[in-house]
Amino acid sequence: MNIRLDYGRDGLPLRLGDDLDISLVEPRKGAPLSDPAGAVLSAVRAPIGRQPLGEIARGRRNACVVISDKTRPVPYRTVLPVLLRELEAAGLASAAVEILVATGLHRANTRDELVEMLGGDIVDGCGIRNHDARDAAAHRLLETTARGTEVWIDTGFLDADLKILTGLIEPHLMAGFSGGRKAIAPGLAAVATMRSLHGAVMLEGNIGPGILDGNPFHDELLGIARRVRPDLLVDVTIDRQRRLTGVFAGDIEQAHAAGVAFLEPHVHVALERPADIVITSAGGYPLDDTLYQAVKGLTASLNIVRHGGTIILAAALGEGLGSADFQKLLLATRSADDFMQRVTADGFFAIDQWMMQHLCQVLRKAEVTIVSDRLAAADRQRLFLPTETRIDAALERALQRHGHAAHIAVVPQGPYVLSTVQGRRLALGKAWQDAA
Repeated sequence: MNIRLDYGRDGLPLRLGDDLDISLVEPRKGAPLSDPAGAVLSAVRAPIGRQPLGEIARGRRNACVVISDKTRPVPYRTVLPVLLRELEAAGLASAAVEILVATGLHRANTRDELVEMLGGDIVDGCGIRNHDARDAAAHRLLETTARGTEVWIDTGFLDADLKILTGLIEPHLMAGFSGGRKAIAPGLAAVATMRSLHGAVMLEGNIGPGILDGNPFHDELLGIARRVRPDLLVDVTIDRQRRLTGVFAGDIEQAHAAGVAFLEPHVHVALERPADIVITSAGGYPLDDTLYQAVKGLTASLNIVRHGGTIILAAALGEGLGSADFQKLLLATRSADDFMQRVTADGFFAIDQWMMQHLCQVLRKAEVTIVSDRLAAADRQRLFLPTETRIDAALERALQRHGHAAHIAVVPQGPYVLSTVQGRRLALGKAWQDAA
């Protein structure tokens, strides 16, 4: 069997012998739209639960269009020109429109990255700003929620006369599905808000890929979105080649729900039995540029790996391990138990602790091997995880551990797939208790 894993920009070939017990976990993903720009235009002219964008925009003084950062492969070269033309036709020229990158706590996007994402004409013709969660003075406190979350949101966005959100709907390790309300928080929230939203207690609750009902993180984000009340949401779904398969515009809750309902049957794959070995990816570029983001490929495999199994994660890691904050946590961690004792201690908080916590949630249930031919040797030595440069070497080591009769699940698209065993969606903090 010859398979290509999503890895970097070009993919990674994987050849498996016919004598192995293999389950290929591939979703249908949906068909690409024949007229993607036309689909965006139709969606914003007939949005779900909202007036057409042109009517909403008429008479407004200015607009803020929120976009995802470089870690999300949203086809903005198709989406943004349509939105900007509709705004201009309603009387809002490009000088009155700010494009705000919802970085959350990720680093700012560079000009070259923005050009790749948006195109040079938009970068040169519009005002573009990276949200900065660490700049406390650039946020305004709206409320403190019943769960104790201080809601600090980007002031420029709050003060905009017209607020438009955009994003990608896909399975998400915390929110169940990305898109919608995530553009506001954590996308435009301050560090103080993250202390609760991404806190250790929250992440041990009923959160995980594909989980919306009873998900406290999802519920908290919805409450924040209702408080902010954006004017329009424009979310999309894509296929493996990053082509548009759906456009969902309108009310932030109704349009997002419609997008999730469309996407879910296309990305959900249910195995009959768990796997001893899971070979997966981090979804390729841009998600697998850092280990911080690549952890999502591991969490997406927790539903299908058996307790005591092995997950082999192929990720290019061209940018290395991740932020300085994440690297500091990695260097200070010797085991999953060690980190979990620290992160759950009263008063402990560190930026990016949440992705370390998710990594440790994986390690409670399975062993992990990272496969990358681009990770620097110095970074390999700093990790407390085993690494390989070749995927066949990682698989051979796993087969020595589990035997050549082991059940192997291969997930070429990694976190873009909602993988389950018989449809069961496990909370990440409880997945290690699964006896399937």
